[in-house]
Amino acid sequence: FFVKDPCGLICIVLTYVAVFYADYVVVRWVILQTMQDSLWAPFHAVLFNTVIFLVSFSHLRAMCSDPGAVPLPQSRMDFSDFHSGSDATLIQHEDWTVCTRCETYRPPRAHHCRICKRCIRRMDHHCPWINNCVGERNQKFFIQFLVCVGILSAYALILVIMSWVQACPGCSNEITVKQSRIIHCIILVMESSLFGIFVLAILYDQLEAIANDETTIEQ
Repeated sequence: FFVKDPCGLICIVLTYVAVFYADYVVVRWVILQTMQDSLWAPFHAVLFNTVIFLVSFSHLRAMCSDPGAVPLPQSRMDFSDFHSGSDATLIQHEDWTVCTRCETYRPPRAHHCRICKRCIRRMDHHCPWINNCVGERNQKFFIQFLVCVGILSAYALILVIMSWVQACPGCSNEITVKQSRIIHCIILVMESSLFGIFVLAILYDQLEAIANDETTIEQ
């Protein structure tokens, strides 16, 4: 299940650019600069990249999984009665409705996504960052992605703070190296803070929706 949406594809590229830039800064300008003579260096390098792997894996699962698309009919169905307004009560039987765009019946709590061009069971919203709808079958992967991004953001912030608070006798004294490290760390702090706050807000909405048994659309 893959959606060919230009905005979604751009967001995917931006997501991985941000993730791998964070990896570059943490490894090159934080770990190797401040922990080069410590056993903490390989520990943090491996652990940070493990979290990045989990972020990428959960993102790919959320992006490529079927969100719960309602199957399209193999043959064209006759909805002339529905379009004319007659016998509408038959179509509403047991809360099933007709999607005039897909021209098929859809189950309760399913909604049509104009970007995916399909009806999605328990559709919550269309997320450009995974270039897919969040629905019945991929919401768990989306939540895993949010949790992993939150952990990655917090971990990056902790490592940057540790690198500046602790003494660093082995750090380079060259002006250009110091300036580059400061610039990269500032960018990483801004990126991690923005992404961290963003995913925490979305995660809160998702957990609240699950607790109330209603999607964002239904809210």
